[in-house]
Amino acid sequence: MKKLFASLGLMFALLSPSMGFAQDAAAPAEAVAVEAPVAAAPAEAPAAGAAAPVPVPDKGDTAWMMVSTLLVILMIVPGVALFYGGLVRAKNMLSVLTQVMAIFCLIAILWAVYGYSLAFGDGGSLNWMIGDLSKMFLAGITGDSTAATFTDGVVIPELSFVAFQLTFAAITTALIVGGLAERVKFSALMVFSVLWFTFAYLPMAHMVWATGGFLFEKGDLDFAGGTVVHINSGVAALMGALVLGKRVGYGRDAMPPHSLPFTMIGASLLWVGWFGFNAGSNLEATGGAALAFINTILATAAAGLAWMFAEWTLRGKPSMLGIASGVVAGLVAITPAAGLVGTMGAIVLGAVAGVVCLWGVTGLKKALGYDDSLDVFGIHGIGGIIGAIGTGIFVSPALGGVGVDGYSMGGQIVTQATGVLVTVVWSGVVSFTAFKLIDMTMGLRVSEEEEREGLDTASHGERAYTV
Repeated sequence: MKKLFASLGLMFALLSPSMGFAQDAAAPAEAVAVEAPVAAAPAEAPAAGAAAPVPVPDKGDTAWMMVSTLLVILMIVPGVALFYGGLVRAKNMLSVLTQVMAIFCLIAILWAVYGYSLAFGDGGSLNWMIGDLSKMFLAGITGDSTAATFTDGVVIPELSFVAFQLTFAAITTALIVGGLAERVKFSALMVFSVLWFTFAYLPMAHMVWATGGFLFEKGDLDFAGGTVVHINSGVAALMGALVLGKRVGYGRDAMPPHSLPFTMIGASLLWVGWFGFNAGSNLEATGGAALAFINTILATAAAGLAWMFAEWTLRGKPSMLGIASGVVAGLVAITPAAGLVGTMGAIVLGAVAGVVCLWGVTGLKKALGYDDSLDVFGIHGIGGIIGAIGTGIFVSPALGGVGVDGYSMGGQIVTQATGVLVTVVWSGVVSFTAFKLIDMTMGLRVSEEEEREGLDTASHGERAYTV
């Protein structure tokens, strides 16, 4: 326990020099570095001498944002929890469920304490990288506060934006669990979640989605989190797998999923919840949300089929695990592009992701020899890269995309590649450093005896199943 507090103390010592309270409250946050998918009708000019009307949130937009937030929570608990839980061995089922739920609770509180302020505040001289602490503990945010959307003069309640973005932070951190499953120490995972959320997630969210952020100003397109969520978490999971080392018996003993039905249920809940994730990122209940909605169906279906047929060709049989994995790969790939590309572009992105992510969890993983337990990097990392680069291609109006100001395909691909590179390097360095610090202070991995016993009983004193 002393080592746990020592690690937390180290975190705050690192955090304090670069972050200070702003003298003035930050303006309501901008959301995503993209043009509005649907142009608003021009407003009537106010009479001479009259003050411009104060924007009032639309009830439909507000209701859609709250529903979208609920859908993303469904993705995390129970979606991610059951998807991951079914993939591990029976003796580790409860440990994964506990890890995912505990991380959601932890990040929710940290988001309210300082996360929202740092992600979407104005950081002054550091605004290219991070915000400030002027809205720490959600100071100054009330039911009457508003946040901007993509359309000039259209706003939503700021509290709904806070809640929606909270779920993004939580699911991103929870996804990392899959790379560490069946061998990570629970206390170490909690400390890592605090460090990684603070030093990896918050800077990336600010750089991509906040006005003044480095990638925002470069014009990087990330509609719902290809870089911020998927590449970010995928690289972190890979770093964790490398630092932790392989599971006892990996490559020698059989380690099949203990419950493919749970995995299928989890994948299905992810697909349902992802409509809030993608269509909710439009921030308004408009045609832009409808475009993200249909693309989330089509890209996902294409990826599921592509993975299934590729596996069928290579192995002679289509598997349920294969099509479920393909579905998740498609969801990942369409995330950065959902409200920006046309329907046919979404299908192509999904199909490419299905095939390439299959290679990522088989050929690439075998070639590099790492033990990413539940293939977080192979699906989220690789799928996120495909989606980020593909967005730069299929946003083209000539290919059915919505287009952006000053668009050129070559230039946008370079911008998207820059976003990918920054995310890989930032997340890789922060994740590796955090894992190493924890390993040197409090220990990162359970003992071999506890690993063989299973984390359900060794870490939590419970069993998922009693026969």
